[in-house]
This record gives sequence, structure tokens and C-alpha cells, in this order.
Amino acid sequence: MKKILFTVVLGVAVTAAAQNPPQPATPPAQSPASAPAQGQAPAAAPGQAAAPAAAPAQAPVIKDPAEYNAYVAAVQQKDNNAKVSGLEAFLTQYPNSVMKNQALELLMGTYQQTGNVKKALETAQKLVAVNPCQVPALFLLTYVNRVMAQGGDANGKQESADAEKYGQMGLDCLPKYQKPEGTSDDDFKKQVATMTENFNAGIGWGALQDKDNAKASKFLKAAVDSNPPDSQKDLALMYPLALSFLQQTPPDYQNGIWYACRAAAVAPPASEPQIEKYARGQYVKYHQGDDGWDGVLNACKSGGAQMVIPPPPTPADQAHDMVAKTAPEKMDFATWEFILTNGSQADQDTVWNAIKGKAVQMVGKVISAQPDEFMVAGSSDDIDANKADITLKFEEKVPARLMPKDGSDNFQFQGEPASYTSNPFMMVMEKGQLLRAKPAAPVHHAPAHRKPAAQ
Repeated sequence: MKKILFTVVLGVAVTAAAQNPPQPATPPAQSPASAPAQGQAPAAAPGQAAAPAAAPAQAPVIKDPAEYNAYVAAVQQKDNNAKVSGLEAFLTQYPNSVMKNQALELLMGTYQQTGNVKKALETAQKLVAVNPCQVPALFLLTYVNRVMAQGGDANGKQESADAEKYGQMGLDCLPKYQKPEGTSDDDFKKQVATMTENFNAGIGWGALQDKDNAKASKFLKAAVDSNPPDSQKDLALMYPLALSFLQQTPPDYQNGIWYACRAAAVAPPASEPQIEKYARGQYVKYHQGDDGWDGVLNACKSGGAQMVIPPPPTPADQAHDMVAKTAPEKMDFATWEFILTNGSQADQDTVWNAIKGKAVQMVGKVISAQPDEFMVAGSSDDIDANKADITLKFEEKVPARLMPKDGSDNFQFQGEPASYTSNPFMMVMEKGQLLRAKPAAPVHHAPAHRKPAAQ
């Protein structure tokens, strides 16, 4: 699959803190006119999420005026580079500050705004080490690790494992994530949907790399369903979801083919032909033909509800198709056997009435021989299995000098179909004759053909 370009999406749970920094309470020894009110936490911008806002009574208090001034000076910087420098210096000088978490949140968001993904990830890891349920940090760690792994990064195995780990942590913590002050219900709902999609995707992708396809399909499907319509247009979700279904044992063709088809429908022009070819190939493998594929593809492209993939023809369907396309007199023995075993009664009757009592010349393998009755394998499958499917009866005993040895191949004979049983299949042929010369009538060379594959 085409390498996925790495882009961190701003505004989804990781930058609000950088724009609206949490403030400590004013230290007892200092009350500057410019200091924020105790417990102040300005509202996040629309469409963004912030860390759960603490209640005013629980606002942390920096008792050291120098520490307080260093923190406020850092967070009030307008230039992002200056803010990074100030926050890094603050965390170095005051590693045990009561504002450590808030400073790390601000630093993570500021690094992301500047495009410094490496530093944003490092900061997110520090945040999670201090607070395992820091949801915005878990969001970033899950997203970046998954996208880097899907993009073919050399460290993809570890990144996939990390995406699964952080995704599970994020999904477990998400119910505790509170709506930030100033965020509308609709915006918060969208944020939670995006986070849910991301955490499920991380778990599903990691499971797919571990070949736990059942788990992968569960979580990748949840990711696709959690944030429509955006998630349902995401090739990075659709294609792995298709693989997770198709790589199961046995394959889930109904879901796998549909999502492979949907992946082709949402793929960029450069990737679409290859993915569509794969989806079509899986369809043909399952359905045993490409009839109906265009309808499935059109449904995928329309973005409508999932449709049922036409199942493969049943053995009875296959038998009926054989009868419709070929006269019984022109069929080989293996086809007779298949129809008389799997066909409807009407199709069996069509074949049997056409061949019953008529002389048939064949080549088979002798399984066992008695002077008045030979057990013969007539189809290639039964020849390979050393299994008789014809009872050849003679009106007169065969002379000892003409008796074939058990296991003799290329045994040429003639007989007239008299009766048959379907399961297990056995055709009784009467008026058996040994053929030593080239037969005058067309010979049904059954060993050249195998029985059609029954479903």
C-alpha cells in the first residue's frame, strides 16, 4: 500500500492547553496586578479539547515566588519557540513543581504547534509516565506511532506495539475524560468520536501486525464505525480492516471483500487500481466467478450501506449449470458423477435418462477384479484415491488369461449404465466388454478430467 504521509492533526485534544494555559494560584508572598485570578483556566477554543479542568478550590499553589514567576513568564510567551525555552527551563529548574503536569501539557502542545513531532512525543511519554490517564498525550502517542508504522518506518514493529499499548490505555481512560470548560456539547462529542476512532485504530493495527486477526477486525471495525463519515473515507483504516477479515481462518469473505472494495473506492488514483484488483480477486476466489462484481463495486463507490456479497454457487447450482450448457452425451464420466451426486432430482434425471442403457466406452483403473465383475475407478479423483466408482458386470466370465491385475491403469472397457447410487457414488454398468483395440466410438477419457469442486 502506498506510504502514508505523516501529518499530525492540530486541534484534536493536544493543543488547547498551549493556547489557554492553566494558571497556578498566586503565591502568598506576591500579588502582582497582572497575575491571573486563583484557579483561572480559560476556555479552550471551539473544536479543541484540553486536559480536564480542575475545580477552582483544587487549583495548585506555587509557594515559591521565584518558581511562580518562572512559570508565568514561560506560559505568557507569545512566541512558541520562546515558550518552549521557558517551559523547558522551568521543568529543569523545578522538576517537582506542583505545576509539572500543566507545564508538560503546554510543552507538548507547543511542540506540536511548531511541528516538532519528536519532541512532542517525548513530552507525551513524560506526561503518561506521571499520569497514565493523560488522554491528550495518549491520543498523540497512539496516532503518531500508528501512522509512522503504517507509513513503512524502519521501527514499525515497535511503533505498532506502542500504538496498540497506548490505544488500549486511551480507550480505558476515555470514559474519565471530562468536557473542558467552555467546550460545547457538540464539539466535545466530536472530540470523543475522533479519540475513540484513534484509540481503536491503534489497538486494531497493533493486533493485525501480531496476526491476531480476530482482535484486529474487532477494533478496526469499531474505529471505522466510531466517527462517520470521516473514518469511513480513511484508506488507512479500510484496507487494514479488509486484511483483518480476509486473513482469518477461515476467511470472512463477506466483510473482507466489502471493506477491500470500500478501500478501493476511497483510495487515491495512484493506489486505486491495485487495491481494486485485490478486492476483485478475493471476490472471484469466493464467488467462483466475476459475475455481480460490478454491482458490488458500484455500491462501494456510492458509500451506501454494506451489501451482501453473492455467495458461491452451491453444488446443485453447479450441476444445473453443467446440464444447461452441455448435453449429457458429451460430458465425461467425472461430470456425470458430479451431477448424479449433487444435482437436483430433475438434473439427475436429465443425465441418467440420456445415458442409461447406452454403450459407453471408457478408460479407467482396475481396483479389484473377479471373473464376472470388475471394480473400476473412472474419474481422476477416484483413480488418485484408488477408489472404485464403477461396478462393471460381465454376462460371461472373463478368461483367466485376459484378467487384469489389481491396480492396472489405462484399462479400456465398455459397459451400459444400469443403475447408480449417489452417496457414496457407484454406477453399475452391465454387458461389460474388454477393449484391446482402438474403440470405434468416442471414448470418455475420464482420467483427463477431475470432478468439479463441490462447495
